[in-house]
Amino acid sequence: MAKKFKSKPEGKKKSFFFEEILKVLSSNRNKSLNYKQIAAELHITDFAQRQIINVVLEELKNKGLVQEPERGKFKIKSVEMFITGKVDMTSTGSAYIISEETEEDVVVAPKKTLNAMHGDIVKVRIFPKGKGKQEGEIVEVLERAKIKFVGTIQISPRFAFLVPSNNKVHVDIYIPIDKLNGAKNGQKAIAKITEWPKNGVNPIGEIIEVLGDVGENNTEMHAILAEFGLPYEFPKDVERAADLIPIKITADEISKRRDFRDITTFTIDPVDAKDFDDALSIQKLDNGNWEIGVHIADVSHYVKPSSMIDQEAISRATSVYLVDRVVPMLPEVLSNNVCSLRPHEEKLCFSAVFEMTEDAEVVAEWFGRTIINSDRRFTYEEAQLVIETEEGDFCDEILTLDKLSKTLRANRFKKGSIAFEKLEVKFHLDENGNPTGVFFKTAKDSNQLIEDFMLLANRKVAEFVGKKKQDTKAKSQEPKENSKESQRPFVYRVHDKPNPDKLANFSEFVYEDILM
Repeated sequence: MAKKFKSKPEGKKKSFFFEEILKVLSSNRNKSLNYKQIAAELHITDFAQRQIINVVLEELKNKGLVQEPERGKFKIKSVEMFITGKVDMTSTGSAYIISEETEEDVVVAPKKTLNAMHGDIVKVRIFPKGKGKQEGEIVEVLERAKIKFVGTIQISPRFAFLVPSNNKVHVDIYIPIDKLNGAKNGQKAIAKITEWPKNGVNPIGEIIEVLGDVGENNTEMHAILAEFGLPYEFPKDVERAADLIPIKITADEISKRRDFRDITTFTIDPVDAKDFDDALSIQKLDNGNWEIGVHIADVSHYVKPSSMIDQEAISRATSVYLVDRVVPMLPEVLSNNVCSLRPHEEKLCFSAVFEMTEDAEVVAEWFGRTIINSDRRFTYEEAQLVIETEEGDFCDEILTLDKLSKTLRANRFKKGSIAFEKLEVKFHLDENGNPTGVFFKTAKDSNQLIEDFMLLANRKVAEFVGKKKQDTKAKSQEPKENSKESQRPFVYRVHDKPNPDKLANFSEFVYEDILM
């Protein structure tokens, strides 16, 4: 439908035509148009208004906004715009460029990605904005996200390729025969890119590690670990440093701690757990209340800030749990031995201790360093059997903890707490680590018992630290000589609203995986 232009004062009319003419020339960026063609695009037939277009075109040329490649024909002056961003490659070969310089992600077609790969930092030329998404092309790779890739070796008589396992990597890596380092055709391996020729389609690399034959459990698990940059071994110097840590608990150290070794204590963990990092203690007090201790291994006693082991733990960030193994944050001598609350062994802990009534009301609390000696290691299934049958080791203690935990849970729900009921998928594995079956594991009373007391400890510690901070703030108002306590930072875990762009990208990722 033709646009209808109402009569306007001369100044406003010119301003209006400036905008409309620039829009027409921008949408016809590769064409030169005269004033009649522009008038036709704007559906203008009035002679006076067509003359205004001619005048405005001259003014736009004088301002440097348009050029006149042919007499009487005008074209938008090209101004290139570049941004820097991170590549989010899709399985189809197209890419999204995530940049703080743009409000929306820039879409790059497969043929415009240069030799960029997923996660790279790149320079992008922005195309003029059309009706759809903002598009562009990658003109330079500024920083590679990774140069090591997992894949399958394909060997020919004179050359070889590593075909990456990640479907977001759309090029094979050329491997010279003398750089195979023992890899055989069809095996999985890790290649390192050593060169990317300027006009070459494929990067050149070398095999740095052979993982093994495709389909073997260890090969596939190591491939997964390598693909996501998860180290399945610790550096030798970190292992040596861990082995040299003094693990004997001295009488002097015990004297600095609250002693729980004679108080009933036990752990409740999954049946396949290798390390036991938390425990519960329970005893009846003379006044009829219960004393419940929530104990976690005191790793800080053994791992000192900025030490070699601490730096390695920071780089790993967390332990990672796979179907048949754990990639620990700390060397095994610490994670599975010294800092694991194994039964019948003295262990150093940090503890939150609560005096509770029969109605689970906390009437007193204490936080500090302790020493414990766990009486038994329960699996969730074993503890659940005690709850259901009211028989077995430490039956009274487990039933009491179960009763208190259910009261704590009910009180939380009354205050608006959310119940995250979930089914956990677990696998039956044979002796070679191959899956033979799948089942759903539901959280029962024994699981929730541990969860409830951990939540109680977390909440009370947060309240304790928050109160300390408030006290410190109050003291800071006092004269300086009276303020003895300085405010310290504290780590809180928060759950902010999700980023809409990241949600959209995740939805696309899930959709692509469903289609594959």
